[in-house]
Amino acid sequence: MDSDAASPPVAWITGAAGGLGQSLVEAFLEGGYRVAAAFHRTNPFAPSPNLHPHPLDVTDEAGVSRAAQELLERWGRIDLLINNAGITRDGLLASMPEEDWDRVMAVNLGGAAHCSRAVLPAMTRQGGGQILNISSFAARRGHAGQANYVASKAGLIGLTQSLARETGRQNIRVNAILPGVLPGTGMTRDLDPAQLERFAAGNALGRLNAPGEVARFVRFLATLENVSGQVFQLDSRVGRWT
Repeated sequence: MDSDAASPPVAWITGAAGGLGQSLVEAFLEGGYRVAAAFHRTNPFAPSPNLHPHPLDVTDEAGVSRAAQELLERWGRIDLLINNAGITRDGLLASMPEEDWDRVMAVNLGGAAHCSRAVLPAMTRQGGGQILNISSFAARRGHAGQANYVASKAGLIGLTQSLARETGRQNIRVNAILPGVLPGTGMTRDLDPAQLERFAAGNALGRLNAPGEVARFVRFLATLENVSGQVFQLDSRVGRWT
């Protein structure tokens, strides 16, 4: 944690209503954080002293700035930002509507940039903080029919590494997570069982990851004070090491 015991640290989690988002919220509440849970449409949370659910469109930069300011007014600091908001609009690039390309890039990459920009001044003033970007294994391998999604998630890795270099001397750590295929989440609800079985077969352990496992790793990563600019793959798919 980046805050003293009398003032629990604050985590701001976007895409909090999704399967992974809800697991992240739960993990950080259990870890003693105060959590601002940003959702787009549906709010699955009941507010409590340490949980502040709020609507947020990450593509609206002015709205993101207002939300960050309101969070600072509520709790006085932002120690951790988790850029978890993400969508898919799959299709072959040759026939993909421009609006599908633009929307995925705006949410997955633009939203992370907006939220990161909004928290940097506060993190700098308070002497440090962390930004964790939820990217994808697809960013490293490419998937046919997901050019927009893959490009946005590859962009997140580039954003992670550039921002780590820009902010490291202000004690702001920036890392990326590749969580793997997560059954039971919005990202996999349209996959049939045979597809999930093929994904599992490509894992050395022969099984898929789970949102709770990812959330526990992310919470652990948040405790590491000398790690920045790194990309962590959390399932057991084995690929090239360079």
